[in-house]
Amino acid sequence: MSTRARVLDAAARLVAESPDGDISTRAVCEAAQVGAPALYRHFGDKEGLLSAVVDHGFDAYLATKRERGEGADPIEDLRKGWDGHVEFALRNPNLYRLMHSPAMRTPPASALESHRLLTGDLERAAAAGKLRLAPELAAQMVMSANVGVALMLVARPATFADAGMSHRVRDAVHAAVLTPEAFRASRGEKVTDGPRGSAPAAAEPSVPSAAARLNALLRRSPGPSLSAAEGALLTEWLDRLSNAPRTH
Repeated sequence: MSTRARVLDAAARLVAESPDGDISTRAVCEAAQVGAPALYRHFGDKEGLLSAVVDHGFDAYLATKRERGEGADPIEDLRKGWDGHVEFALRNPNLYRLMHSPAMRTPPASALESHRLLTGDLERAAAAGKLRLAPELAAQMVMSANVGVALMLVARPATFADAGMSHRVRDAVHAAVLTPEAFRASRGEKVTDGPRGSAPAAAEPSVPSAAARLNALLRRSPGPSLSAAEGALLTEWLDRLSNAPRTH
């Protein structure tokens, strides 16, 4: 095992065993049987070491998502992604708290990749006409809620003891970012039929969801008749339309 791997393995073990997830570089050096110069040579400083620990631990979770790839239904992928995120946090509470600690001034690469994977699922949902706002904004809403729930479950288990709370928050957030029809279908609810013998009534698409869908489709296959400046302007307009506040 290389010196870097030995230090990383020792640090990950100490983080998992620590009562509060905090570790010292001295303890890591002793556990890995290396001198401080070797640790700093490979990781720069304590923050660099902890960032590497987070990436190392979270990579196993991301590997399963990479191997699974895109499912046939992006909404089902969203539901599984939320649940898998929470399950990972509960299995690795110290690592998860560390990942989202204010002391981590630079986001670990694993956090950025997780956000990209989520945005990709939402872009597919938008292209299928199932999103009611732009994928980027939807990703911020879903990720912030997902992380918030996971942090509360690992940091305040006595207060947040309801096993179904995560699913209720997930469904509330998904209801806010998905079209009503897509959300009902994701819950297995039956679409209301029209008159007897007719096909189920199709809901009229809203302007925000239509704008989000067109934007997602154009990003997948940019219109050849648009210049770069025209494409940028159209994207700006579609983003503004898709993210416009809903009126009730």
